[in-house]
Amino acid sequence: MAKHGKKYNAAREEVSREKSYSIEEAIQFIKDHPTAEFDETMDIALRMGVDPTKSDQAVRSTVSLPHGTGKDVRVIVFATGEAAEAARTEGALEVGFEDLLEKVKGGWMDFDIVVATPDAMKEVRKLGRVLGPRGLMPNPKTGTVTDDTATAVKQFKAGRVEFRMDRNGNIMVPFGKRSFTTEALAENFRTVYEAIVAARPASAKGIYIKRCTVASTMGPGLHVDVKESVAA
Repeated sequence: MAKHGKKYNAAREEVSREKSYSIEEAIQFIKDHPTAEFDETMDIALRMGVDPTKSDQAVRSTVSLPHGTGKDVRVIVFATGEAAEAARTEGALEVGFEDLLEKVKGGWMDFDIVVATPDAMKEVRKLGRVLGPRGLMPNPKTGTVTDDTATAVKQFKAGRVEFRMDRNGNIMVPFGKRSFTTEALAENFRTVYEAIVAARPASAKGIYIKRCTVASTMGPGLHVDVKESVAA
């Protein structure tokens, strides 16, 4: 069992285990109880009610946060020709094809998002063992397989985030930094939650989202009452 610091333990003692907080209450609690010296990332964690073993119940897409993530998103692009030049113009960290494939095969992983053109995917798929476990494999559903590399790079750097359900039926998505205002974080939270609701698979039956929790990087989780927190 992981050991936590004094700040975490002190904050955890004040979190009610019986209460479900409104998103504003949860955010304000986290802001009032910092557990790290750095500007922590705020995460929404969802326990899903769909079967992660069934491909037709996969939950995966992207959403643009109205107030961004507060993070310098590092985007690499597998492309050639005009698509490569467009990606460079929009500030992609690395752009290339054969050379970039070899660099990633060699163990370089200092990036957050991978974009590829459809033509490049034949070779990029060979990086499945490297990119797949980290959730970095480009996918048309998330807008990371596209000929419009300029738009993809621009949107991801501006605050577009990807969400996907893991093998245990959980989804975790960053929605800003602790230093953001409560109002900005609450709006980002609602944007993410509503996007996940909209991504519900047609084959999903019963309860879609079982539980919602928010937390900072080093802090305890707080259960959120989404019925109260998310506008209809």
